[in-house]
Amino acid sequence: MNMPVRTTETAIALPSPTAKVLTIPAKQVSLLSRLRIHAQAIAVRVIPPVLVIALLLVVWQVLCSKPGASLPPPSKVLSDTWELIVDPFFDRGGLDKGLFWHMSASLQRVAFGYALAAFAGVALGTLVGQSTWAMRGLDPIFQVLRTVPPLAWLPLSLAAFRNGQPSAIFVIFITAIWPIIINTAVGIRNIPQDYRNVAQVLRLNHLEFFFKIMVPAAAPYIFTGLRIGIGLSWLAIVAAEMLIGGVGIGFFIWDAWNSSRISEIILALVYVGLVGFVLDRIVAAAATIVTRGTAAN
Repeated sequence: MNMPVRTTETAIALPSPTAKVLTIPAKQVSLLSRLRIHAQAIAVRVIPPVLVIALLLVVWQVLCSKPGASLPPPSKVLSDTWELIVDPFFDRGGLDKGLFWHMSASLQRVAFGYALAAFAGVALGTLVGQSTWAMRGLDPIFQVLRTVPPLAWLPLSLAAFRNGQPSAIFVIFITAIWPIIINTAVGIRNIPQDYRNVAQVLRLNHLEFFFKIMVPAAAPYIFTGLRIGIGLSWLAIVAAEMLIGGVGIGFFIWDAWNSSRISEIILALVYVGLVGFVLDRIVAAAATIVTRGTAAN
């Protein structure tokens, strides 16, 4: 007996010729991938220090919240210095000013003294690196003077200038100039002999040789000295201002100590560290541009 056989048909839906397929432009995909790469690079740099800072703040809060602690915890520092944080621009006359004005006064002194040190340091370093006689005559003097602590120059500068402002600038100058001289001299002495031979073949005069051969070849060494110098300048001005008085972040810290305002000292130290970091990054960025990435960061 023949049973009827049922057959089932499966309908397969084919894409309609008029159907639109959602596609992402290649340029958009490339842009998204670049943004993702940049975000990952930023996260790698930012997340670790943020985590470390957060851990240190927690430890600081726990240790300094105990009875008898000599230092205030972060929460108390924040509450004590909130007015200074939210309004750094106030000026009530005299020395009663916000942190912006103290930082501004210190940065002006650093800028002037550091500029003088950079100009004189590169010039003397070039002379010592280029001339054997100059190196024999000046290098021993430089090696002795650079070991003198910065604040040891302050009484002498006060006796010479009889004013706190030029004395502080001189201390910055005499502190920052030594690493600039030494690194510039090393860079000049390490110029390959082939570069000097090319200069002789092209018959470059002294000025052309300086700007076209010496400066580009020694630039990584010069900027290493400049980076060390800017850090030492910032250290020196804070210490010098504690002694000469007047408006400046160093005087602010010393005045806060005399008034037992420990929270304000801690806030000022945070600002000093941040400004010092920014100054170093500025010089490092200039080095990257001038040397096209050959200077160490």
